[in-house]
Amino acid sequence: MQVLKFGGSSVANAGNVENVVNIVKKALNRDKTIVVASAIGGGTDALIHIGKLAESGNKDYELLLNDLEKRHFDLINELVAPDFREGLTKKITVLFEELKGIYNGVFLIKEISHATMDLIMSFGELFSTTIIAEKFSSTGIPCKWIDARELIKTEYRQGQNIVKREETDKCIKKQLSGNNCKLYIIPGFIASDDMNRTTTLGRGGSDYTASLIAVCMEARTLEIWTDVNGLMTADPRIVGDAQTIEHISYKEALELSHFGAKVIYPPTIQPVVDKGIPILVKNTFDPENPGTLIEQNPPEGRNKIKGISGSGRIAILSMEGNGMVGIPGYSSRLFDVLTKNEINIILITQASSVHTMLVAIDENDADKAKQAVDELFAYEISLKKIEPLKVEKGFSIISLVGDDMKNQSGAGGRMFEAIGNKGINIRAIAQGSSEKNVSAVVLTEDFNQAVQAIHDEFFTASKKQISLFIAGYGNVGKSLVEMIAARRETLLKNIGVDIHIVGICNSTKMLFDTKGLTLETINATLTKGGSPTYKSLDFIEKIASLSHQNRLFVDCTSDLQISALYQQILSEKIGIVTCNKIANSLDIEYYKGVHATAKKEGVPFRYEANVGAALPIISTIRQMLNSGDKINKIEATLSGSLNYLFNTYNGTETFASIIKFEQREGYTEPDPRTDLKGLDLLRKALILGREIGLQVNITDIETAGFLPEDCLTGSVDDFYKSVEKNESYFKELYDKAAQDGKKLAYCIEIENQSIKAGLQSFENTHPFASSKGCDNVIILYSDFYPNGMRIQGAGAGMKQTASGLLNDILL
Repeated sequence: MQVLKFGGSSVANAGNVENVVNIVKKALNRDKTIVVASAIGGGTDALIHIGKLAESGNKDYELLLNDLEKRHFDLINELVAPDFREGLTKKITVLFEELKGIYNGVFLIKEISHATMDLIMSFGELFSTTIIAEKFSSTGIPCKWIDARELIKTEYRQGQNIVKREETDKCIKKQLSGNNCKLYIIPGFIASDDMNRTTTLGRGGSDYTASLIAVCMEARTLEIWTDVNGLMTADPRIVGDAQTIEHISYKEALELSHFGAKVIYPPTIQPVVDKGIPILVKNTFDPENPGTLIEQNPPEGRNKIKGISGSGRIAILSMEGNGMVGIPGYSSRLFDVLTKNEINIILITQASSVHTMLVAIDENDADKAKQAVDELFAYEISLKKIEPLKVEKGFSIISLVGDDMKNQSGAGGRMFEAIGNKGINIRAIAQGSSEKNVSAVVLTEDFNQAVQAIHDEFFTASKKQISLFIAGYGNVGKSLVEMIAARRETLLKNIGVDIHIVGICNSTKMLFDTKGLTLETINATLTKGGSPTYKSLDFIEKIASLSHQNRLFVDCTSDLQISALYQQILSEKIGIVTCNKIANSLDIEYYKGVHATAKKEGVPFRYEANVGAALPIISTIRQMLNSGDKINKIEATLSGSLNYLFNTYNGTETFASIIKFEQREGYTEPDPRTDLKGLDLLRKALILGREIGLQVNITDIETAGFLPEDCLTGSVDDFYKSVEKNESYFKELYDKAAQDGKKLAYCIEIENQSIKAGLQSFENTHPFASSKGCDNVIILYSDFYPNGMRIQGAGAGMKQTASGLLNDILL
């Protein structure tokens, strides 16, 4: 015998129920099967909401009830063959008529009792299992539907329905033993009392139904089918690379669930735990996945740490005072008053001096707890033996769970260090008496980041995962994405770096996937046209809300607004890799602020591609300075577009045609005048000057332009027309230099705390004159290299720039 329980998401629609049928068919090949099912997804919540509307006298309850009825009949029409629908439709119609009568009574008397609400909620499971049973019959699989109210018996005590185990066991054995039926369909969650009134089993009720039946029928296994692959090492909504735990002990599973894991609810599976029946948690939508097997003695794995769990909305209660020292009874009185007020204690810790005691409870109970505790200790408070109870809200608990935690050398220390390394303050720590968890209390706003940090410490292999958020999908952005897609597996294999593009945006759209976007998805979404649907700040705020490890914002734009957000990005502990020169060439105070923020937050700010695409210019300067060298002078042709222009132009092709070619190839900015006016070069020169310690702004650079005035205004189309009109001027510049045996180059010179830039002519033997294409030439003169160190190569191009960005990403 085996028991399979299916939750609400597993039976939410026709497609999902088809999955259930296929799973059960395979199960029947193994053994007799009992299927316990919940109401369709959202069904129970809808029933409760409709009941409350009826109680309040709101006629809208009828509309919502009609919607719920239609949803069930739509399910029948999609799921069940026409020849079987008539009888099923009559059954469901009768049930809905009964339900409508109950709601009408509630509406008329404006009151809904506990018993009436139980009766209302029971219809969800009655509807779903009646439909599921008919589906099996219509596909030639004989089954028997049994009303769980004939199996599970309860009594009402202390505000809840308590299962009468002995009577329930007798009823289950009577109904399910001694017959040849191979498949039973049973509604979960519902039961009845001694007067045969309908009752319900509360949270996790369907799991409880399945657990009770499994124990009574001595099932070899209980399978819980849900919408996840089992218990995970962490919440996959927080940790993108959370892993399924394939084997875990009962106690470890209960610890994970106690501190927030929602897959199982501890009280409801306790019967099978006591009996030692294995529990297999599987995914209805991925049935081939092995899932998680929960058992008494799971096979030992290499990692004794099984997972991370947590719960939010926690309040911290602090009771402190000198009067507590050496006086017994304070703790017991505190726990007693909380228990009497039905307040559950989640965590307890006490100072060794006994001067302070700290208790964590659900935030919703905080005000009630303060009132009760202050009233109980009013006398001691009046004598100032203790302080009034201090309540702090806005906390969350994180628990690291594993077998025999006390003997896991250094586990607690590694956990706390991982949290501390992220700059997160720990409010309280505790180790469970079960010796299977170590817990820490942190601010809720730090919770996601702390969980990610702990997961990285214990569950991420030797590989380093980098989560990218790319702004800009023009020539450089596309090249970078394509480069990452092509190189990702090789990088993982060779250097152990796993790159995930988690978010990307262009000027109209943004796209996110916590597990990583594919090149195909990005192209399919971002290459479509559309009106702007977001602002840059929206993209940044979304990134900040995610807690992926090693987050890097990659700026592939030349956008001033994005540059202005760099400090905010860095302050969220998100690193930046950029080819956008604006931030590093704005006012010196902003420049200092950006660099100071990166240093303060301990996150990278990398911009090698600011100056020479992939050429190692900035990194070389830093290595020289770090070794104690002093750079005295820099000479450079830093504009790949200007270099290509003057290396190519000889009068046989027009000046305008060469510029158009450069623009197509990505050698220039979108507006070529940014390059030709030397603005792009001036920014690079300023960045280099600042790298060697100059405290200058772009207005401090001495510069001489070469473009005629009429080329500087109007649109890009106007610019090209003006360049074509001035062709003779550009030819004259070339001819004059050529007649002297020289070559034109637009260069910069940094020396004696000043920067100069302009068009000059050089002898053909000079490095600037001998360069080819868009090559940049940088000559660094220093104490160690008085004759100069030369760096030369392509300083522009979308692939070169993307390569520079990727190299910075991999640092």
